[in-house]
Amino acid sequence: MTNTIKSLPGWTYTSDAFFELEKRELILKNWQLVCHLSDIPNAGDFFTFEIFNERVFVIRGKDDGVKAFHNFCAHRGTKLLDEDTGSCKEKITCPYHAWSYDFNGKLIKVPYEDQFKEFNKNNHSLKTVEIEIFQGFIFIKLLPSTIPSVHQQFEPFMDEISMYRLEEMKPLGRVTMRPRKVNWKQIADNYVDALHIPVAHPGLSALVGKSYGLEVSPNGGYIHKMWGDGLNLRKNNLSNKLYDKFLPHMSHLPKDKQRYWLYYRLWPNLAFDIYPEQMDFMQFIPINAHTTMIREIPYALPDERRETKAAQYLNWRINRQVNNEDTQLIKWVQEGMNTNKFKSGPLATSEVCLIDSAEKIRKAIPIAQFEDAPPEDQILALNSKL
Repeated sequence: MTNTIKSLPGWTYTSDAFFELEKRELILKNWQLVCHLSDIPNAGDFFTFEIFNERVFVIRGKDDGVKAFHNFCAHRGTKLLDEDTGSCKEKITCPYHAWSYDFNGKLIKVPYEDQFKEFNKNNHSLKTVEIEIFQGFIFIKLLPSTIPSVHQQFEPFMDEISMYRLEEMKPLGRVTMRPRKVNWKQIADNYVDALHIPVAHPGLSALVGKSYGLEVSPNGGYIHKMWGDGLNLRKNNLSNKLYDKFLPHMSHLPKDKQRYWLYYRLWPNLAFDIYPEQMDFMQFIPINAHTTMIREIPYALPDERRETKAAQYLNWRINRQVNNEDTQLIKWVQEGMNTNKFKSGPLATSEVCLIDSAEKIRKAIPIAQFEDAPPEDQILALNSKL
């Protein structure tokens, strides 16, 4: 009998059949971030999002509201909007047969309508997607579940997160997609692994200070939090020295947040990385059991000070180095699991985020409790019996 706390077994990071379970039970039933309200400021502005074979777009209506729809035409299933983002003039028009919809998804025009028997346009509106707007960010959920709203999940941290005024932020660039040849959990795990930061990331340690805190939201919540006080900086390279020199006072933040680093993971595959002068989201989009796309974009409050722009650039430089270091680290971890010899590793009691994530996955997909990999062609059937 052992009380050792263990990570997930290695086979759950390599199995195609287990990945199929994750798609439905972990990803599609949880909230996924599409964009920020500032990305679609005007009526007809849209933003598209794809995950697995699901295609969605959000669009700003003429009443200033935002709706989300599946991105296909009710006629033949044609993809309606192909660009990442853009603007429709007065309506959404299918590029195949020119069926047209208003910004509320209602079918308003059908060429050759008289050739369709017993046809009622009201029966062919676009298919809606569940949507939530939290702190200016637009989330969708593709499958029904009992997962709490994003606001409910962040409730324990609202006093802290609200001071950053995320809803007022504007994008600093466009969405960046970075492919990684690893299982999506490798990336998600890595970003809540505080024990590796002093060892593997001298640049990040220099940016956020020597103290790291970890916390899981109470009562089985879905938020993993990390933070650093940003004080006693290790100024071991030029970028860090210049960042600390140029980062100006942020009037909307209290004194103890002027050099504070804050990281929220909305379980399972989204992270908010928040600094005094900016924030960015990182979304870990699973492609298959061995490939992940990191989707990210930075946002900031409008601030024309040269010092702020310099700090934002230096932050970007430091984090690019951190990403390069992480890319190599998670590649090595994946290679170890690909040998099929790694089972489960012990987790320190301080690794609360990794422990919580493993527990959540074992609960959602019971077969993850198996230390040894079941036959690949039996995983789905075995899991349904547990």
